[in-house]
Amino acid sequence: MSGIRQRTLGGGGQHVLDYLKRMQADNPTFFYAVQGDSDHSSGNIFWVDATARLNYTYFGDAVIFDTSYRTNRYRVPFASFSGFNHHGQPVLFGCALILNESESSFVWVFQTWLHAMAGCLPVSLTTDPDRHMQVAVAQVLPQTRHRFCKWAIFKETQEKLDQLYHSHPTFETEFKKCINESETIDEFESHWQSLLGRYYIMDNEWLQSMYNARQQWVPVYMKDTFFGEFAVNEGSERLALFFDGFVNVSTTMQVLLKQYEKALVSWHEMELKADYDTTSTMPVLKTPSPMEKQAANLYTRRVFKKFQEELVETMANPATKINDSGTVATYRVAKFGEDHKAHAVSFNSFEMKASCSCQMFEYSGIICRHILAVFRAKNVLTLPPQYVLKRWTRNAKSGAGGAMLDERASESPRNSRESVTVGYNNLRQEAIKYVEEGAKSIHIYNVAMNALQEAAKKVAATKNKGSGATQGSSLANGGSQEIHATEANEMAGYQPTDEKEKKIRELSAELENTNQRCEVYRANLLAVLRDMEEQKMKLSVKVQSARLSMKE
Repeated sequence: MSGIRQRTLGGGGQHVLDYLKRMQADNPTFFYAVQGDSDHSSGNIFWVDATARLNYTYFGDAVIFDTSYRTNRYRVPFASFSGFNHHGQPVLFGCALILNESESSFVWVFQTWLHAMAGCLPVSLTTDPDRHMQVAVAQVLPQTRHRFCKWAIFKETQEKLDQLYHSHPTFETEFKKCINESETIDEFESHWQSLLGRYYIMDNEWLQSMYNARQQWVPVYMKDTFFGEFAVNEGSERLALFFDGFVNVSTTMQVLLKQYEKALVSWHEMELKADYDTTSTMPVLKTPSPMEKQAANLYTRRVFKKFQEELVETMANPATKINDSGTVATYRVAKFGEDHKAHAVSFNSFEMKASCSCQMFEYSGIICRHILAVFRAKNVLTLPPQYVLKRWTRNAKSGAGGAMLDERASESPRNSRESVTVGYNNLRQEAIKYVEEGAKSIHIYNVAMNALQEAAKKVAATKNKGSGATQGSSLANGGSQEIHATEANEMAGYQPTDEKEKKIRELSAELENTNQRCEVYRANLLAVLRDMEEQKMKLSVKVQSARLSMKE
């Protein structure tokens, strides 16, 4: 837990700001803010693009604030907010350059990020163990469960106890086993005290401080909260983060923005590949269970594999009823030969609700083998809807959006920026539907294209009709966005009428250009389809000729 460090960007600060201004000019929903400093050389900077803001509405329940630049001694103080998408891949929620690591700086970063996300709080937030961040999170996100990164604690423990690690090579294994494999609080407490006594380190200040903070990093204390990881003990090693392999100790300010864009493109391509793998083939089923087939059609490929693993394990984990009070029954579930590791499952047959002492569903959003074993015993053949988290399904990004977007859209926008963001996200999602459906066949393509062209005409007509009545009343996405923390809600400004008309002309020209390109694509697609039909016809003739030859 480090003290305050002050950095400067020097000439790199203006380079970053010029980039952010260009990005915002290209897309009004691109958001950035600068704290305080007049020459931008020592003021913190935050930015987030439209895609990240939209993804947050789907996957913003579990967030990681990555400040590994601090422990890895990076040249650039580059931090990021990220989470996990429906494939379990890293997904970005915003970036920051943190030049002053004070408590007030982290408060500003968290406030600015939360403002950009329209005030929607995450369920959980994982950060490095740092007292300044701890205070800032408690102040800005009091309802969010704050967790310290376990990997960062393991790394710092090795540095603090370097002599012990070298003199007793077995200590590291036993220490991690105590943290990762304890299934109950009593079990952890017992193992911890035993470990400290065995290595004579009861008075070690670092270990004592980590024990005092145990409820913020030891998995057994965190099981009741969603963190977006597939198992409670996942993360004994460092979690894969969005900028791994793109930003490192030698990255300069000039290179950073190029690597930022490369990371965006790379992860987008990986998500598209995972989408394709999920929808193009059916996974191999390992049981005759209707529930497995149901899950295969609901979940993304990676999440289904985890579910399938739990389902298959029910065969070795029988459920035994130990209590029945009418609508609620209690079961004991244990693997053959491991009765000492039994779990208790309560099942309400009327409401079709179950809870397990392992709390895997609460932590990961994927139902555990113990509850599935009870379902099997009770002949529950399909997954009850409350045990299918949309964020893990192949349709996580379909419809009006995730739960966070649904809540936001159902309320009146609190300010002009939120109105712009919500409107952009909703319109973008509806447009994506046309793209996805239009790619399925040439007939649907034609219908979708005609609908979009008709909608474009109506939008243009409405804008022209209402331009006189609304001159000077349309709020834009606010100037340069160079703000102080106290000015976070005063970032919208008026856009001159001439600029609006110019923008309309530019967009109209761009729309026309896009329509022309679409017509070219349509013609090419038709040509390809015709070629395919001709090839099929030729092949059919050859097959028929071959069959006749064989008969002769």
